[in-house]
Amino acid sequence: MALYMIGDIQGCNEALGRLLDKLDFSRSRDTLYLLGDLVNRGPDSLGVLRRLMDLGDSAQCLLGNHDLHLLAVAHGVRKPHRSDTVDGILAAPDRSSLLDWVRTRSMAIDAQGWLMVHAGVLPAWDKAQTLSLAHEVETALRGPEWGVFLHNMYGNQPDAWRDSLRGAERLRVIVNALTRLRFCSANGVMEFDTKDSAATAPEGFMPWFDVPGRKTLGTPIAFGHWSTLKNAANGQHTLALDTGCVWGGCLTAARLMDGGRTELIQVQCPQARKPGKS
Repeated sequence: MALYMIGDIQGCNEALGRLLDKLDFSRSRDTLYLLGDLVNRGPDSLGVLRRLMDLGDSAQCLLGNHDLHLLAVAHGVRKPHRSDTVDGILAAPDRSSLLDWVRTRSMAIDAQGWLMVHAGVLPAWDKAQTLSLAHEVETALRGPEWGVFLHNMYGNQPDAWRDSLRGAERLRVIVNALTRLRFCSANGVMEFDTKDSAATAPEGFMPWFDVPGRKTLGTPIAFGHWSTLKNAANGQHTLALDTGCVWGGCLTAARLMDGGRTELIQVQCPQARKPGKS
């Protein structure tokens, strides 16, 4: 049995197929953990969803900001962006079952000693709190009022966590941290405008994994979302697995080995899109 964590696919179904072939992946023997942004920007978002749905429990998937964007567009909460590539999903005859599958995916996963999120973890959260807060969002998305949740999901405020937060503001902070976070201040104020490498942190901010004394320090964390990071976080019990497949980079899997070690396996992706918002 082999376990693999895979970074942002973003609709690159052909590259995902080649990566699974390279892994000699068996749905009856192995397990995949997909770190979110399953869809959008790449050429075959529908194909990615169909493939992952067909894999059943052998593909455990996180939600990223692009997956939530798909749900928001489908629900009329957001207008499609000109670079979106989710029309195939929205026009599919089984659209409803596809969207229901997406909205019932996870916001965080704890497996084999690794905490897995799409983007980041705020410094005030330990692993247990991260998983508990992720479950709050999962409950909202899976419930009958999930459309109301989507309508209240967007916005940059509040920009920091407080235990006293309730309702839509509480869920918004959780979503922003788990699916959008790159930089934050030492006291956990999030910054959303900067999308380049870790070296471009605005004054007063730093990559979330560099915050001194963060409560997940020492917890192995795998994440995606930050294609310009290119595994820069490997030395701090963190593993960045968005290697820019949709921008012409690689699609990367990390095989989980004994002792917390990982082995990286990659395939080159043929896309040549210009870098943009991830």
